[in-house]
Amino acid sequence: MRLLRWGAPGAEKPGLVDDEGIERDLSPWLQDLDASALEPAVLAQLSARSPSGLPRLPPDRRIGACVPNGGKIICVGLNYADHAREAGMAIPTEPVLFMKACRPSGPTDPIQMPPGHSKVDWEIELAVIIGREAICVSESEALQHVAGYSTFIDMSERSFQLERGGQWVKGKSFPGFAPIGPWLVTPDSMEDPAALDLWLDVNGERVQASNTAQMIFRVPRLISYISHFMPLYPGDVIATGTPPGVGMGFDPPRWLEVGDSVTAGISGLGVQQHRCIEWAGAIN
Repeated sequence: MRLLRWGAPGAEKPGLVDDEGIERDLSPWLQDLDASALEPAVLAQLSARSPSGLPRLPPDRRIGACVPNGGKIICVGLNYADHAREAGMAIPTEPVLFMKACRPSGPTDPIQMPPGHSKVDWEIELAVIIGREAICVSESEALQHVAGYSTFIDMSERSFQLERGGQWVKGKSFPGFAPIGPWLVTPDSMEDPAALDLWLDVNGERVQASNTAQMIFRVPRLISYISHFMPLYPGDVIATGTPPGVGMGFDPPRWLEVGDSVTAGISGLGVQQHRCIEWAGAIN
């Protein structure tokens, strides 16, 4: 299934894309894509039902983040060897973990630039969305805890991240810095997560193009590894790392500015489209 959330910020409803590509309202069946709905057994029951009688979404609908607020966002740094090299950092022998302390945002929401920004950067990533609690699980059990996968952009303000005391979370957590979606794609409806093309364009120029086959640590390893340090709960998001082509890796570096466009996608998981705007002093 391709699941989504639609509606005004803070008032999203669940939806899905049926086999004919029609977007339908799931709210007659579910209140939201919350923890109870993301349990793999519940998703399997939902998949067995015919959505043909569900209402179509209005054409002017907004697509929101495919997971509601409340879960944590765990990120994996330097998980592509060629990205580690472009960043001038050692290839890790264990997964490098950090957190994003902001809410997920929608796949077409504007990216608001932080006050005082100077080095805003982009990172396309495969997101794994947890559906069952995972604590100290083995790699062989790990995929049993997955609700689905999604397109994710790990936005970063590099001067905050690298020049303000060395804590990555500072540069990763401005509101709107975690766009996800458009869809949560369940494992039964997608190809091998270790063989997905992913790409990102800035102002129409392809700057990132790779495949998840290039990840150093694959999804089962990441879920198992993380679960030995912290519990993973339904609705949590794991951002699995980015390939080369980020702004920091150019010579000279390239940073996003107000007015720039960012478009990104992953095969089978959908495309995001964003415009960079000045911070408005309030975030939906």
